[in-house]
Amino acid sequence: MKLKLSIGLAAIAAALFATGKPEPAGKEVVVSWYGEKYRGKPTASGELFNPDKLTAAHKTLPFGTKVRCQLGSTRFVIVKINDRGPFVKGRELDLSKEAFSRLASCEAGLLKVKITILKND
Repeated sequence: MKLKLSIGLAAIAAALFATGKPEPAGKEVVVSWYGEKYRGKPTASGELFNPDKLTAAHKTLPFGTKVRCQLGSTRFVIVKINDRGPFVKGRELDLSKEAFSRLASCEAGLLKVKITILKND
């Protein structure tokens, strides 16, 4: 009985550690975008940056995490975290140019969106 209990507790602890603390669903944040200037340069994850892909930078989320960014009731995009940033106070995510443009014109520069953390790869 002790062995089963220990294994069960270890599995629960491992699952909690692996997933971390979930972000609240629909947390409203400010996002920006980055593009051509960084094309082909390595991201913090080691991937080469491609502004045509649906990716984003976040300060702390694990690489590979999928994040849904919702603008209003009908526009959304799902991005994969592959870089670190933004390093500007008040901003939560830097979206690739393609990801941002699926929500609004890049001329907007900044958007308030609701984000939901979906999963890690």
